[in-house]
Amino acid sequence: MFTGLITDLGRVRRIDSEAGGVRLVIETAYDLAAVEIGASIACSGACLTVVEKGADSFAADVSAETLACTTIGGWKAGDRVNLEQSLRLGDALGGHLVSGHVDAVTTVLERRPDGDSQRFSFLIPPGCERLVAAKGSVCLDGVSLTVNEVEADRFGINVIPHTAERTTFGALGPGDRVNLEVDLIARYVARLMPRN
Repeated sequence: MFTGLITDLGRVRRIDSEAGGVRLVIETAYDLAAVEIGASIACSGACLTVVEKGADSFAADVSAETLACTTIGGWKAGDRVNLEQSLRLGDALGGHLVSGHVDAVTTVLERRPDGDSQRFSFLIPPGCERLVAAKGSVCLDGVSLTVNEVEADRFGINVIPHTAERTTFGALGPGDRVNLEVDLIARYVARLMPRN
């Protein structure tokens, strides 16, 4: 489990093709001596398992399923990656509960200034219409955000300067694709509700 509060802005060092997937090598400022092999790290919202460590990087294997359901298949060496280590019992829950299981890929429709913040509009992917609610939470590329409004097939969020400076949102613009994880509670409530 994660909170959607990014603790490092990593960088893709290398992508190696493997049978049925890829192995990512990601540079990080984390103290990797404290990160165990087998630990989970959310990489722009996708929960990946550390399978190897270097002095300033870790490797994670990415399956064909994950490549098909996330933006990872389009990553290149040099791309920036939002990183968050998994929660430990007793840690503060500053964002919202995030599983690291990406529901869909969405696209930035608009970015414009809104005071000191940046206002973004995103497409609601098919199948997620009932799962995004005004004043609810979403996780976009691993970042916990509050939904401002929902209109037809789009929703809006605000990004404050702190978030823009410390995540990939600083460079995000119209046409860019990001990983979307809907709120866990919304996902299960929708599953339990009868469909008309």
